[in-house]
Amino acid sequence: MRRPRSWAQWLRRFTQAAFLLIFFALLLGMRSKEGRELSPFVNLFFDLDPLVLLATWLATHTLSGLSLLALITVAASLLLGRVFCGWVCPLGTVHHAVSWLGTRRRKAKTQLADGAWSPWQRTKYLLLLAFLVMAIFGIHWIGMLDPFSLLYRSTVTAVLPAAQYAIEDSTTAVYQADPRLGPLRATTVTEPIYEFFRDHVFKTSRQTFAGSTVIFLFFVAIVLLNLVRKRFWCRYLCPLGALLGLCSKRPVMRLKNDTAKCTNCKRCVLTCPAGAQPDAPGEWRATECYACWNCVAACKENALGFAFESPLRKPTKAQLDLKRRAVLASGFAGLGGLLGLRLTPKAQATKFNPALIRPPGARPEREFLQRCIQCGACMKVCPTNALQPTSFEAGLEGIWTPILVPRIGYCEYECNLCGRVCPTEAIRPLPIEEKHKVKLGLARFDTTRCLPHAYARECLICEEHCPVPTKAIYFVEKEVPLRDGGTRVVKQPHVDPELCIGCGICESVCVFKDRPAVRVSSAGESRHTGNQPILPTPPDFGNYGGNNTPETGNADPYG
Repeated sequence: MRRPRSWAQWLRRFTQAAFLLIFFALLLGMRSKEGRELSPFVNLFFDLDPLVLLATWLATHTLSGLSLLALITVAASLLLGRVFCGWVCPLGTVHHAVSWLGTRRRKAKTQLADGAWSPWQRTKYLLLLAFLVMAIFGIHWIGMLDPFSLLYRSTVTAVLPAAQYAIEDSTTAVYQADPRLGPLRATTVTEPIYEFFRDHVFKTSRQTFAGSTVIFLFFVAIVLLNLVRKRFWCRYLCPLGALLGLCSKRPVMRLKNDTAKCTNCKRCVLTCPAGAQPDAPGEWRATECYACWNCVAACKENALGFAFESPLRKPTKAQLDLKRRAVLASGFAGLGGLLGLRLTPKAQATKFNPALIRPPGARPEREFLQRCIQCGACMKVCPTNALQPTSFEAGLEGIWTPILVPRIGYCEYECNLCGRVCPTEAIRPLPIEEKHKVKLGLARFDTTRCLPHAYARECLICEEHCPVPTKAIYFVEKEVPLRDGGTRVVKQPHVDPELCIGCGICESVCVFKDRPAVRVSSAGESRHTGNQPILPTPPDFGNYGGNNTPETGNADPYG
C-alpha cells in the first residue's frame, strides 16, 4: 500500500512531464509555417542555465545576450538542493524515464548496487573544472555537454528529422498503396495522424543535417547508459549537475534519518537514483540528492523526511572530498585541451577556410567560438535548411557550430531568425535593414561548367534569383564560335563583388546539382578584415576596383 507521502513523488512526476512538454513546445514553436513568429520564451531553458551564464562570462567577460534568470536556479539550489535536476531538467527527465525502465529488469541485488554512492561520481566535478579552465582562456566547449545544448542539438539535428521522415514516409506509403481492411481503408487512420503531425508538430518541410548520425549516436549512447546505472549521465558526467551540486553543499531543505526508527532495510537505497546515501544517518550527500522523495516514499518505518535547517550548519559529515591531485590534474587537462584545440592552423586562422561561411550577424570567429554553445537553435529556425553543424571546417574547437552550406540551402534575404533565437548572441540579432548589408562571402563562376561560358547555352537562373535590389550578377554579351563554324551571341554571367552578399542562392539554384557552376566561399565576409581579396574601389581608379590586388597587410584575422 502506498504511503501518503508519495504525493510528493506524483507532484514531481507531474512537474517533470510539464517541463519536458514545455521544452518540446518551445523547440517546435521556434518556427511556424510562415517562418517569422517566435515565442518570447524561446530561450527559457538557456536563460535558466547558470552553467551557460558562467562559462560565457568567463570566455567573453560580458553578459551580453544572457539572462540573469539563471540566478533563480542558483537560489533554488542554495535553498532546496538539486531540485532543478530532479524536477525541472528535461534531459534529466529522459534519463529518469529510461532508468525506470532499466530498473524493472534488474534484480534487487543489482538495484542495491545502483543506488549506492560511488567515488566515480566526483568525475563530473572534475569535468566541470576542466571546462571552466578552458573557458577562462576563451575555449567555450561547455555546450558539448551542457544538458540543454545537448538535448536541443540532438533533437533538432537527429531526433526530430528522423521522426518526421518515419511518419511522413510511412503514411505516404500507406496512402499510395491504399490498402483495405475489410470495408475500411487504412488511410482513414493514417491520414489524420499525418495531418496532425504536419500541422501541429513538424509545421515545416523536412530538414536534413550533415553529421546528424554522429550526434544521434552520441545522444543514444548517453541515454542507454542509464541501463548500466540509474541516471548515469546525471551522476557521473553532467557539468551542470556538478555546478548545482556545488551550490547545494549546505541547502536549507535537508534529508533527516531517524535512527530510532530506521531498520536498515535498504529500501531507500533501492529507489535512490542519485547515490545520495539516504540510508546512512549523518552521511547523506546533499551535493548528489535530487530531492525526488523516492526514499521518503519507500520507507515503511517513517524514518526519512525532509526538514528545514539553517544553512550555517553542515548538513552531514559526508564531504565532497575532491582530491588535490585530481583537481590539479583536471585543471591541467583543461590547459591541455586549450593547447590541443588552439595549436592548429585553423584555430589560429593563419589561413581562412573557404567553406566556413557563418550565419549573418555572426561575430568575428574567435569571439563567435567564445559564445556559441552548439545548441542548434539557429539550424532549427533556418527556413531553407542552409545552416548545418560543422564537422572540422572550423577545427575541433568549432565542431557542431553552425555554417551555411549553399548546396543545401541559402540565406533568405528577408530573414533574421538565427540571430533572434541565439541564446548567447554568438549570432547578433540584426534588424533586417542592417542584415541586408552583411556580406557572408563572395560568389564566383566556374567557367568550365557554367552553361553560357562552357557550352554557349543560355541560362539566366542565377541572375533571376539574386535577391539584392541591384543584381549582383550581371551579363556580358559575347560572340562565341560554334562547331559548324558559325557563331552565337550568349549572355555570360559575372559577379559584381561590390554588390554580392554571399547569400548562396545562386549556388543553391544552379542547374548543376553535382557541383554547381557558381560557388560561394567565405572570401569577402564582413566580419573579417583579413579575409578581403578585393579592396574597395579607390576614387582615382573609377570602375577599375574589380581588378585590385588582394589585401596584403597584417590585419587581425579575427577582425
